[in-house]
Amino acid sequence: MLVVLAVAACRRDADGDRQADAGDGGRVEVSGDDRLARTLTWEVPEVEIAPDALADARERAAAALAEGRLHEGADAAIPLYLEILEAAPGDPEATRGLAAAVVALLAEGDAALRDAGDSADALRHAHVVAAVARVAAPGNEAVRAYLARVDRADRLWDLNAGAEADIRAGNLGESGGGALARLHEALRIQPGQPRALQGLAAVESGLIRRAEEAAARSDFDNAAAWLELADGVRPGDATIVDARERIAAVRRARVADLRDQGLRALQGRDRDAALDTARARLDELLRIAEPGSPAAAELRTRIDLVTHYGWFHPGQAFTDAIGAGGRGPEMVVVPHGAFRMGAADDEDGASDSERPAHYIRFARGFAMSRTEVTVDQFRRFITATGHRTTAERRGHSMVYEPRNGNFVRRNGVDWRHGYDGRVASGDMPVLHVSARDADAYAEWLSKRSGRRYRLPSEAEFEYALRAGSQARFPWGDGAPPPRAGNFTGEHDRGPGGRRWNNAFMDYGDGHWGPAPVASFEANAYGLHDVAGNVSEWVADCWHDGYRRAPADGGAWVNPGCRTRVMRGGAWASAPAQTRSAWRAPADADTTNARLGFRVVRDL
Repeated sequence: MLVVLAVAACRRDADGDRQADAGDGGRVEVSGDDRLARTLTWEVPEVEIAPDALADARERAAAALAEGRLHEGADAAIPLYLEILEAAPGDPEATRGLAAAVVALLAEGDAALRDAGDSADALRHAHVVAAVARVAAPGNEAVRAYLARVDRADRLWDLNAGAEADIRAGNLGESGGGALARLHEALRIQPGQPRALQGLAAVESGLIRRAEEAAARSDFDNAAAWLELADGVRPGDATIVDARERIAAVRRARVADLRDQGLRALQGRDRDAALDTARARLDELLRIAEPGSPAAAELRTRIDLVTHYGWFHPGQAFTDAIGAGGRGPEMVVVPHGAFRMGAADDEDGASDSERPAHYIRFARGFAMSRTEVTVDQFRRFITATGHRTTAERRGHSMVYEPRNGNFVRRNGVDWRHGYDGRVASGDMPVLHVSARDADAYAEWLSKRSGRRYRLPSEAEFEYALRAGSQARFPWGDGAPPPRAGNFTGEHDRGPGGRRWNNAFMDYGDGHWGPAPVASFEANAYGLHDVAGNVSEWVADCWHDGYRRAPADGGAWVNPGCRTRVMRGGAWASAPAQTRSAWRAPADADTTNARLGFRVVRDL
């Protein structure tokens, strides 16, 4: 605030009151708070000196000067010397004394100026000294220099006070002007001026506070911008380093919270709603996270997994509880993806029913039983449900006759029996089951587990069989590698030394007939015996080719169809029937010694 300080010297003469005007230099402008907002004047105290008492007045003035009583009261040095010089102009002792008093007065004023930057009382006292000095020694060079110093103190006070008002009003000067401009001007006038430096610290603190408020709103872009501005106020200040770390901690905490919210959302029973919520949290997280954030990667991966696999992950093995302490078959999560289904136009041994080759994409992964369903697993189903299989109701099935190497019908053969009609051990793949029996087993698993079990679609089966391969056979284009599976090989020997007429050259697996499940190496997806051991039922109805086949990997079903599809080579299949694309029709009630099944579970 600017106020006009009128400085005048007032004296009384014998005729009454009169004011001695100090001239044009008798007025100065000062700045300050309310304690300075008044007119400061100095009137020379009324001093009466008799003509014969000058010597006494000189002594009293000298004593006052020695004691530092310069201007307050009639017994002060300056009033006495001025009165002596009024009575005796040019008095040498008074002239010297007044000059000394003015020097002492200016020293007192400079002492006040040293504190005037922070103290309104000190600045006010400096102005009082200025008023006295203007009267006591008008035109004095030292006085004029002191007045200039007072003017500078006024300017500094005005700049600092204005800056502080700006800071209180939130006008920090981040866009020009405001507190920063005033403070920079103050420091230009007096480098290192403490009050201005404190003002800069306050501006820096205000900008940091804005950064922290932005961070609290998860607006980390603006938080960074405010910090950048704050860093320019006092470059290199350690406060900024601490503030950056605090805001970084807020960011980390917010990112972690969004990740946790997303992960919790994914546990919801409504998968679509859970995914929508988790994706929204991921979007928020990506907006505020640093590039390459591990939390973002974790949530994105979890969303992808839930999108394609529920709460599972590719390659994971699990079993479902099916009541009474029992567990369902071991399932393996097959990765989602795409492949070319069917035979190439130039594939040796292929038929038109395997064409046209077409691309299938699975939007979600699925779980497939690691092995073919075994006799023991099927027995639990029969025991629990009393289901009578097709072979039991019909009273017969097709078995292998080792004496002549043919497949023949034999009475009394059902799921309990092996390929040759003898009772099968529990770890053998269940045989002599129809597509209807396989469907019934999957339905039973669904009811007991609360999850959807079913036969695989033809596309799922071929995808799992190929396990990433597009070759003629799952392992490539030549003979199977050792331990690849139970196929017809030239080194296999049946009862009585029988050999295969059409077999893989230079291969033998040690089995004539099905082998216990998982006797051979698993494929790249962790599944056993998909390409060999026994052929398997799938869910599709038979179609003569793939024109208009589903592209999503689902089963191609016609209501009421009686002809189903079997896939995968068997222990007695010719090499051409072991190809990845091989497929064949079979009546849904077919049962024999080469045909079993495995199940798929939706995720």
